[in-house]
Amino acid sequence: MIVFDASAVVSAALRESSVPERALLLAEATELFALSDEVDAEITEVLGRPRFANAVSAARRMRILDILRGGALWFSPTERVMDCRDAKDNKYLELALAAGAGTIVTGDADLLVLHP
Repeated sequence: MIVFDASAVVSAALRESSVPERALLLAEATELFALSDEVDAEITEVLGRPRFANAVSAARRMRILDILRGGALWFSPTERVMDCRDAKDNKYLELALAAGAGTIVTGDADLLVLHP
């Protein structure tokens, strides 16, 4: 089980053949994605922001979301976490706990500084 955060998904959408896109495609072939309504909503909202909508075609944004959602198991985290220095990123930790995910793919410094 694997969790992708919005920064990793946006990076995958922005640059074809980038490390984030390759990670997403590899995970699609070998893993199950963990998603929650809250994480899905944030990823969708970020991809829809004007600066990304202008840089990435609607078709590519939908393809990336289809990859993520198509291989996802959905969770409703119940355990609250307050470990991240950016409180809005706690949702990724909560999802990882609920799913028993072994990996969070991120480029977010607020998540990267955490030690498991």
